Amino acid sequence: MVLKIKHFVVFVTFSFLYSCGEQQPNLQNIDAKQIIIDSSLATTESIEILVKPYRERIDQVLDSTLAYAPYPISKTDGELNTTAGNLMADIVLSEANPIFKSRTGHTIDLVLLNHGGIRSLISKGNVSSRTAYEVMPFENSIVVAELKGSSILKLASYLRDSGRPHPIAGLQLILDSENEIQSISIQGKPLQEDKIYYVATSNYLVNGGDSMVFFEDALNTTNTDYLIRNAMIDYFKKTDTLKPVVDNRFIKLD
Repeated sequence: MVLKIKHFVVFVTFSFLYSCGEQQPNLQNIDAKQIIIDSSLATTESIEILVKPYRERIDQVLDSTLAYAPYPISKTDGELNTTAGNLMADIVLSEANPIFKSRTGHTIDLVLLNHGGIRSLISKGNVSSRTAYEVMPFENSIVVAELKGSSILKLASYLRDSGRPHPIAGLQLILDSENEIQSISIQGKPLQEDKIYYVATSNYLVNGGDSMVFFEDALNTTNTDYLIRNAMIDYFKKTDTLKPVVDNRFIKLD
């Protein structure tokens, strides 16, 4: 009797597995529709009640005053360098340098960011964490690339030919009246083609973004794991008044 029951169980099990193997579901149809998210959508009161304290706390943190801008800081107020670009590059240099030095023993020589990465001006008035999110909404981190002086020459040529005031710091580039490079200085010293320089940039640019292909020459790269936006917020917290100016870090002689 026990043997018959075992046979029956085995028979039922194989029958079930066979039937499952034979069932091949076929996709019959795909339906889709576009739902426009705008003011016409009704709010759900229960969700609003749930979200409200979190929204209020986030707004409080983002809108707390960290610094003050006595005038608008823009990426369009200069031909070859701008107040916004100079501020951004100077922030990366000052805030990322201690991190890079503690990890490698080296210091950052210069900074290069991209003009298009600055997404908003800093209006006159109070500056907050929300300001940093508006200026730099991307999750770009600061990466330091080791470049020989010969690659810095390519970098300088790129700046000359780009037609845009890309943010730089630690570097002075002077063009003559014919748009030829007259001089390149790094940390106040003339460029040496056989020297290694440590260039802080973003993870986007170090991978060739904005056609900055000279970063392919990097002998090594170090990701600081430090977001540019967070560097801005840290800088704002310890700076009472933001006063960047258009200066002589990149100029063309008459």
